[in-house]
Amino acid sequence: MYPKELYSGRITVLTEEIRQLNKHNRLVVVLELSAIGLAIGCVVAYTMWSNVAALVVALLFIAAYVAIRWRDSRNSRMAEEKENLRNVYQKELNYLDGDFSGFASGEQYINPRHAFTLDLDIFGSQSLFHRINRTVTTGGSDFLAKELAETRVRTIDEIEARREVIRELSEKEPLRTAFMAQGRGRQINTADILEALHAVQQMQVSRLAAHRLTHIAAVGSVIVFYGLLAGAIFGPLSGALPMLWVLLQILAVYLLFGRTLKRVNQSINIILPRLSNYVNMIMLIVTADLKSRVGCDIISQLSADKQDALKSFRLLKGIINALDQRNEIWVPISNALYLADYFIVRRFLLWQDRYMGHIGEWIAAVSHFDALVSMATFRYNEPAATDAELVDVDEVVFEARGLYHPFLGQKAVRNDFTIADRHYYIVTGANMAGKSTFLRSIGINYVLATCGMPVFADSLRVSLFSLFSSMRTTDDLAHGISYFNAELLRLQQLIETCRQNRHTLIILDEILKGTNSLDKLNGSRLFLQSVASLPVTGIIATHDLELSKMQQQYPARFHNYCFEITNEREKSDACICSSERGGIRRSQIQLSDEITYTYRLTEGVARNQNATHLLKNILKSALR
Repeated sequence: MYPKELYSGRITVLTEEIRQLNKHNRLVVVLELSAIGLAIGCVVAYTMWSNVAALVVALLFIAAYVAIRWRDSRNSRMAEEKENLRNVYQKELNYLDGDFSGFASGEQYINPRHAFTLDLDIFGSQSLFHRINRTVTTGGSDFLAKELAETRVRTIDEIEARREVIRELSEKEPLRTAFMAQGRGRQINTADILEALHAVQQMQVSRLAAHRLTHIAAVGSVIVFYGLLAGAIFGPLSGALPMLWVLLQILAVYLLFGRTLKRVNQSINIILPRLSNYVNMIMLIVTADLKSRVGCDIISQLSADKQDALKSFRLLKGIINALDQRNEIWVPISNALYLADYFIVRRFLLWQDRYMGHIGEWIAAVSHFDALVSMATFRYNEPAATDAELVDVDEVVFEARGLYHPFLGQKAVRNDFTIADRHYYIVTGANMAGKSTFLRSIGINYVLATCGMPVFADSLRVSLFSLFSSMRTTDDLAHGISYFNAELLRLQQLIETCRQNRHTLIILDEILKGTNSLDKLNGSRLFLQSVASLPVTGIIATHDLELSKMQQQYPARFHNYCFEITNEREKSDACICSSERGGIRRSQIQLSDEITYTYRLTEGVARNQNATHLLKNILKSALR
């Protein structure tokens, strides 16, 4: 079943189930009120006529109320869970319709100095991250961002292992949806949880409660209290004895553990609202039937016999709930009856000793799985994409058939292109002819391939190499950096990166845009001649047709390609593909009755330009 059909079907089913649950909830409210009203009536009847039968019936109605209340709570939880699932499906349906507003865009990860992420629209509104991101936790978001921005050259084994688990998770739609539903509309802040738990780990707490002797003494004290109480009720002992013992117990617990409990409560209460989600997520992971190597590794991290994450978080949740239920009235009663505060402190100390050292590892495993769910969902949502073939050779290999930009969808014009090691490809063409989009198609599909995700091509065969781009340089007036100076700094960064790697593919869009034509041409030639001595392969888009003469000087290394425009005498609306920060924009503009954009890459140098022609049309229209 195609994703859109599945999501629509699931939404229809869940909507009906939620409607039925809400209908039952309204009936349950009526039954609750009826049961409690009848119970009160029976109690009144008993007090007026001392009818034992009325009291029995009242107890039955109270029992019925408790049962109905339990059913009501269960139905409410089920309705909430189904609503969360429906929201997940609705967001995915919106995604397929081009609406990504339900997902975080990753603006915080934008870094102008990164080797390629700014130029390739990896982060920000309408970016690749915006399309992939389904993370429930901020830790998962950070993990996904790190993978998309990785500059280290991965190994084939590493990528194949990642691809295997992504493929496996993409086929487990119910698991992915249930996991994403734990977000309930907003991310769990992993940093807050880690900070709270780190504070717990650093807390200097008296170890008295953890000692075996104090445990024996506490149990003994409770036994003595109930012995004294039984003696006072059924025997000759004075009632003052159990009361005195209780007062001593309450005083001892308060003096020994009152301050400790307050500090523990302040430190870990911050994670209570999201702890249930963490428990649910861990349960989904450890009970998932995963066969892939990475999937099994994550499960083993969370469910080792002596390091059971699920058990740990459940115990911590129980401790926090016990702390949350403490109040001024209940504290003395619970301490009198069973030394509650002592046993809370003891449970906390034992939990701290056994599990605290593994918390960071567990949260990292959940974050890893969270990012994988996003990647797998992207794979499932894009059935037309395919896996790249990875080649284990010590050189740059990039052989694409039917390559296109993922942001443009199936209607995009596809191109074949092969890049040979240490060769340079100069791409010319008119404005808006498709040069920049094509360059980004090469870069973004390589990023997808090395992350283990599917690529947007009929086929793609690649080796593993370093990637660097310079397409979107900006000035920095706050630091006194002009546009031209920023370009020079970027090219310097490029050269340093190339020197540090065995093989690098560089993607450049107009070298030295910030200077005059002749200076730009001479500088571009000098740069390409110099960088050609390094282990570098390059693709360079330019409007400067003179730069294409590099092929005549170095025919074995430099090659010319172009996006040509054609002139036709028929009036039509031209579809423009242009790049903006954060994505590809497609807009319909009436350009002229002559220019046609094919977006087809061919060998050679572009012959036709359009800037003057388009400007004439604009001026003619504006000055009319």
